[in-house]
Amino acid sequence: MPKVVGVRFKRAGKIYHFDATGFEDLKVDEYVVVDTARGRALGRVVSPPQEVSEPSEHLKPIERRATPLDLSERERYRLQEREALERCGEKVAQHGLEMKIIKAEYNFDGSRLVVFFTAEKRVDFRELIRDLAQALKTRVELRQVGVRDEAKLLGGLGRCGRVLCCATHLCEFSPVSIKMARLQDVSLSPAEISGVCGRLLCCLAYESETYRSLKERFPKVGVMVETPYGAGKVKSVNVLKETVEVELRSEVTVEVSAEELRERV
Repeated sequence: MPKVVGVRFKRAGKIYHFDATGFEDLKVDEYVVVDTARGRALGRVVSPPQEVSEPSEHLKPIERRATPLDLSERERYRLQEREALERCGEKVAQHGLEMKIIKAEYNFDGSRLVVFFTAEKRVDFRELIRDLAQALKTRVELRQVGVRDEAKLLGGLGRCGRVLCCATHLCEFSPVSIKMARLQDVSLSPAEISGVCGRLLCCLAYESETYRSLKERFPKVGVMVETPYGAGKVKSVNVLKETVEVELRSEVTVEVSAEELRERV
């Protein structure tokens, strides 16, 4: 059976799989050079070679292990990315294009530069690419991204004070809905539930399923229930404490556990 190895090209990036034939002894954190749809790239092994009965797709082979020179060249070109970003910004201004340059990334040997940008509408950047390729002496690729990808590329701190999840461990963005905020009784103020990208917080999805399953144990707000202190109406539910606030007919509010009450029929 063939062996497959998982390789990642960016921190918190998607894991791609390659045929590990001839490199069955690869270890996690080793670097390899592979051929991708966008050319040769240097990636880090994140899952060791494993046997698979039948690969789900045709896998490209590992080209070779990365050498110290490859790693040195990668760092050298990384140091040049800031200068390349500034040159890109200057050229965009010269061409009068309505686009915001986000980040510039060289591949490990400097043979290709990918420039990420955002724009409100479609941009004709054919002249810009030719100008940049001539100025930077390399192949240039412009890639338009959305606001969530912009946050992932630039990083930053979230409302929690920690580095953004998308920049540290989220490989792909999961769907997030306002229903998840309601389910967790979170304030629906846009300022409270939006991330630095302006979209709903990714972390709303983390505990959504837990809240959904826990809330099945509790009566809905407004329902009449029986408590050890008498009948009353559910005013609120605290899922984390697993308690319910009930307003009795005497207008006194009591807090009881889910086990202490039952819904009136």
